[in-house]
Amino acid sequence: MSQQPQSALSLAPIVYIVDDDNGMCTSLAWLLESVGVKSAGFAKASEFLSAFDPDVPACLVLDVRMPEQSGFDVQAELNRQGATLPIIFVSGHGDIPMSVRALQNGAIDFVEKPYNSQQMLDRVQRALKLASQRHAADQKQRELRKRLASLTAREKEVLRGVIDGKGSKRIASDLSISVKTVDVHRASIKDKLGAASIAMLVRDVMAVWDQEAAASGTNA
Repeated sequence: MSQQPQSALSLAPIVYIVDDDNGMCTSLAWLLESVGVKSAGFAKASEFLSAFDPDVPACLVLDVRMPEQSGFDVQAELNRQGATLPIIFVSGHGDIPMSVRALQNGAIDFVEKPYNSQQMLDRVQRALKLASQRHAADQKQRELRKRLASLTAREKEVLRGVIDGKGSKRIASDLSISVKTVDVHRASIKDKLGAASIAMLVRDVMAVWDQEAAASGTNA
């Protein structure tokens, strides 16, 4: 079995392998190690879910049929947590409905056992590239959420006006403050959020609000 996940501080990508077939799990770990890819293997879904670190870029090679919790159970739990790691399902008894279900629920690939070693490496490399992209986007959104939390109540009101496409005069009228005060707040918002422009500010904030609305099932 491969080594356990490293510290999140290094942020080196990792491949999680969840398969109750110890031989398959170990074989894939050795294959990945041969090309310098770190991995962590688990025979039980519960062990993986306990060890999974969402702060480290990673992908998951996940067996469909396992005792206690199936691969689909694991996928559902990760979706519930809002995890974004790419999932490659593997199965020795796969069929079209099974693969469709996996992909519809967010998996990026479905591979039948026994799989070709080089093809699996190619799939994992693509998954890790996607994982790094998603991780960078997640980090950016987490940082923006922290910055949004630093805004004053009045700055948040002004920001909402900006997001709604209102000019300073309209925002000033809505909030019963001067245009100059609105412009001061706009400059402060731009500085606190680290936005290069109002257009970028609107785009980034809307992305965060849309994600939060989707998670809560409400409108932003």
